[in-house]
Amino acid sequence: MRVILVYDISTETKEGVRRLNRVRKIARRYLDHVQKSVFEGELTEGEIEKLKFELQCIIDNDEDFVIIYKMPPSIMIERDILTNTDDPTSNFI
Repeated sequence: MRVILVYDISTETKEGVRRLNRVRKIARRYLDHVQKSVFEGELTEGEIEKLKFELQCIIDNDEDFVIIYKMPPSIMIERDILTNTDDPTSNFI
């Protein structure tokens, strides 16, 4: 399943910065880092549940904001990159 993870972690405190770093580290284990707080990739339902569980153990439900978009394989997504930067999800060498 195609997954896009978007987050906004409050970094007003040292604990917030610590949470941000931990969230980023977990997200990188599962998905490709596209932008500062955006990750995407292909995951199974089980991997999605593990990712959600790991994130819920870290985030502050009152201060942080996390969205996971899930798109089934039957839905075709078209991506248009409008800049000259490299596509971080490209598998070409």
